[in-house]
Amino acid sequence: MATGKNTNALQKPLTPSAELAAVVGPGQLSRGETVSKMWEYIKKNNLQNPANKREILADAKLKPIFHGKDAVSMFEMNKHLAQHLK
Repeated sequence: MATGKNTNALQKPLTPSAELAAVVGPGQLSRGETVSKMWEYIKKNNLQNPANKREILADAKLKPIFHGKDAVSMFEMNKHLAQHLK
């Protein structure tokens, strides 16, 4: 059970980097909300590899978040996101 002081890591409000804010919007978001907004963006812009749905294809906005990579796995995406949240 989460009390006011002990919010779990997924619920803690974090500030996205400028690159991440360009995708998920400005303002504080929890890790969970950030991942949800990333998936909304990925689906809206059709950035999943049709041959491998677990692979995310980077567009101009996602490339800086993914450190210049053209594609990352969904698991790798979470690692990259962590580096853009403070």
